[in-house]
Amino acid sequence: MVTTISADRVKELREKTSAGMMECKKALTESNGDFEKAIDCLRQKGLATAAKKASRSASEGLVSSYIHMDKIGVLLEVNCETDFVAKTDDFKGLVKDIALHIAAANPSYLSCEDVPQDVIEREKDIYRAQVANKPPQIVEKIVEGKLDKFFSDMCLLEQAFVKDPEQKLKIKELVTEKIAKLGENIVIRRFVRFQLGEKQ
Repeated sequence: MVTTISADRVKELREKTSAGMMECKKALTESNGDFEKAIDCLRQKGLATAAKKASRSASEGLVSSYIHMDKIGVLLEVNCETDFVAKTDDFKGLVKDIALHIAAANPSYLSCEDVPQDVIEREKDIYRAQVANKPPQIVEKIVEGKLDKFFSDMCLLEQAFVKDPEQKLKIKELVTEKIAKLGENIVIRRFVRFQLGEKQ
């Protein structure tokens, strides 16, 4: 039996996801009218689209600042491909949200690749010492799990977005969603966070 997809349902999905009308209709058809599955379908397609765009050069963008109660300051550079996208409210909103997130979550590194190897090895040594009484075959699995937790605490791209009520959406996924929506590669280039009275 073929599910009939109403125009109102397509419009509702389009408003929620900002995807094109035809993509929304196709997603609803593929998911037999299940709204949540249609959203997942669009997100998966967006991720595939975003992966294709990741190799494109991103040399435009914004340098933005955020000051929280005159106590915490953030400087952030986020790049995109064109100045047209850099001037959109969507892009500016993304940059503002990331700066606010950095102020709140205090990441030490941009990505896992930026964590120095000696820091990773030191963390692994600490974790191994914590589980020394466990069977050897599970020690490394525990260490890897703890290291993943370390990355999700310390690396901006791995952190859960502070404005996501369920704390499931990572910063890298937030960026990927914007890439899919805006149709351009977006890269968080660098950031610095200052806190009043903090020692260098």
